[in-house]
Amino acid sequence: MKILVYGAGVQGSYLAHVLVQGGHDVTVLARGKRAEELENEGVVIRHYLQRKTTVDSVQVIRTLEPEDVYDLIFVMMKYSDFEAVLPLLSDNDSRHIVLVGNNMDTYAMQDYLSKSKRSPKQVAFGFQTTAGTRADGKVICIRGGHGQMVIGGLDGAIPFRALLEQAFMRTKYKLDFHDQIDAWLKNHMVLIVPMNMVILFHAFRMKEVVRDDKRMRQMVAAMGEGFRVLDSLGYPLIPAGQASWITKHPHFIRWALKLFLTLPVSRLIDGTVVELKALNHSFAGWRTLSDVSTPNWDALEAELLSLS
Repeated sequence: MKILVYGAGVQGSYLAHVLVQGGHDVTVLARGKRAEELENEGVVIRHYLQRKTTVDSVQVIRTLEPEDVYDLIFVMMKYSDFEAVLPLLSDNDSRHIVLVGNNMDTYAMQDYLSKSKRSPKQVAFGFQTTAGTRADGKVICIRGGHGQMVIGGLDGAIPFRALLEQAFMRTKYKLDFHDQIDAWLKNHMVLIVPMNMVILFHAFRMKEVVRDDKRMRQMVAAMGEGFRVLDSLGYPLIPAGQASWITKHPHFIRWALKLFLTLPVSRLIDGTVVELKALNHSFAGWRTLSDVSTPNWDALEAELLSLS
């Protein structure tokens, strides 16, 4: 199968590794120094928990031409970068596209791609449950098991599900098909945005984050406010029990997060001010539609917006 992985950060690099191991013809779209690294060294991944390093050869392109046709395109981008990529996808002849990552605008993106004049697009949305960072041409990847993607369509079953299952048939990577992927992504955003805001405020110095009890309390309270906003707007709170634990047991959640942030693995958390601002800006629109008060989220937002 001919597959394009659009993006070569932590997420895209690990997915490319999995697909190469699955025996597919894998191309990675990257630019600048990252493209040169992939051409010269391949996809180099240090699997942090598994204590091993893998190297995979892939084809590398720097632009997606309209006539470049792939059986599947996985777009592994930050939320703030999707908008720039959509026109290139729309003008391409490939039909099956999976947009992977944090996403607050699934319906708008699907609508945009469905109006492609070159070829009808079928779109799915996913989130790959890996984390890590990239340095010196190498990806440091954190994953449990062999990797997993929560994936779904907006209008019922993904029409190209059989193609997706074929892509991962010879791997141990898990596809977790979800029938409410838009709600799942919004629930996930409510979790990660407050936490990443506080981590950014301390420039990823986790010991400082743990000692900042005021912001840790704000963070957990903001998560609860976010879930109440979603609930007030009719979104299901999923996974089941997640929101309930956070809203009913904030003290326990705060200490659990403090414990996690003391672990060496937490230092591999990555994020950018640009993406957080974009996610927060989108969620601000949802908050204005709700009558739920969000004083803790508002306080974190004010501090985020002051960052350059």
